[in-house]
Amino acid sequence: MPADKNNTEVTIYDIAEALDVSPSTVSRSLKNHSSISSDTQQKVKEQAKEMGYRSNIFAKNLRRKKTNTLGVIVPKLNSNFMSSVIAGMEKVANENGYNLIISQSLETAQKEASNVETMFESRVDGLIVSLAYDTEDYSHFDPIIENNIPLVFFDRVAYYKSAANIIIDNFKAGQQAVTHLLKQGCKRIVHMTSNLARNVYEDRFRGYKQALEDYDIPFDPKYLIQNDLSNQAGQQAAQQILSMDPLPDGLFVANDTCAIACMSTLQDHGIKIPEDIAVVGFNNDPISSFVNPKLTTINYHGNEMGKVVIRNLISHLNGDNNIAMTNTIILNAELIIRESSVKAS
Repeated sequence: MPADKNNTEVTIYDIAEALDVSPSTVSRSLKNHSSISSDTQQKVKEQAKEMGYRSNIFAKNLRRKKTNTLGVIVPKLNSNFMSSVIAGMEKVANENGYNLIISQSLETAQKEASNVETMFESRVDGLIVSLAYDTEDYSHFDPIIENNIPLVFFDRVAYYKSAANIIIDNFKAGQQAVTHLLKQGCKRIVHMTSNLARNVYEDRFRGYKQALEDYDIPFDPKYLIQNDLSNQAGQQAAQQILSMDPLPDGLFVANDTCAIACMSTLQDHGIKIPEDIAVVGFNNDPISSFVNPKLTTINYHGNEMGKVVIRNLISHLNGDNNIAMTNTIILNAELIIRESSVKAS
């Protein structure tokens, strides 16, 4: 059914839904892009006309009117790291007269795409995203790029055309964590991680393998455990570790929540930490310094990352720099050594 032309501004997302095609196909069809067949272009234009879609020129003119609103899409808000990032973002945004619209993808690409559509329709001046667990197709960002809305990825990034990325050196952090375990005498080190399609987990895994290689220890696939890094996943992974023969003597986990759940379950089964298995986590969540033993972890400053993201985006909006030229900004992280990983000499 055609949209009410008097009350509803039709977007390319509406047309895409009506034709069961991607928003990027609609956008390119309306621009007579050579990658889209003439038949598809015709169907899109007819549908656009029927639904009362207004021309790109009109939309671009509207887009030039700043809303002083920035969109933020994160996987989940229930982590200390993400809360810290948002706090840093809000501080710098508010100091510069901007407000944030914050939404969660809940770790699904489908919800992420829906959130992108909502941000587009809300006319945000810029969009900031940390990718969902299962995002593989990035076409839902095409309309953002094609309408010249600046796009910044942080933490979980896409290396997407015309976008900036703000990350930590996950490779170096992973290498440091595992090198520390190797220096404690560990030789059979389990790495627990998540979807290796995400840069954060892939880079930490590469750091893990590099540290092993530095000590002439071959990578053994049986020591790689992939899950969603939840409490439950940590408990289940502990059962998997307990079944290994010989028992591993080191454990590097890609977040603290899962590391603590795994460590606690292992202790419940009589495993001594760090005497039997030395453990290193990642994120430096507050709980990591209250468990027994206190958890060795990688600390990276979410608050600072949030500030850097907003500073770079606002600088772009003010015409002081171009985020597409910035490409990737890498922030430092540090290994915090606590009792969970230090074996007696």
